[in-house]
Amino acid sequence: MAAVAQRCPRCHEGPLFTHSALNLTKFADMPEACPVCGQAYEPEPGFYWGAMYISFAFSTGIMLVVGFAVYFLLNDPATWVYIVSVAVASLLLTPLSLRYSRTLMLYWFGGVHYDPSRARTIRS
Repeated sequence: MAAVAQRCPRCHEGPLFTHSALNLTKFADMPEACPVCGQAYEPEPGFYWGAMYISFAFSTGIMLVVGFAVYFLLNDPATWVYIVSVAVASLLLTPLSLRYSRTLMLYWFGGVHYDPSRARTIRS
């Protein structure tokens, strides 16, 4: 699935991000357009502001999963253990949360649909 691989929604080949998610200073950098098909990655100015709502949903999910895991695995520890666990997990998963929220925003609301004719024709 191209969204999971963070690829262009039109050709499913061009990368949406220029650097690895592990590059903590540039994990959010995106090219202006797809290097394969030329699709613009920002349909309108401020487009990715809406991705913060998707990111909020990811953060809520992280908080719930980590909270339940701490409760069941550590037998309901002190409150500070929950706070530290959720904070550390949220901080470590921030690059992925941001990248996938932008990817989903572009796929769901970008008005771009897959066009196989835009993909490279060289396939082995």
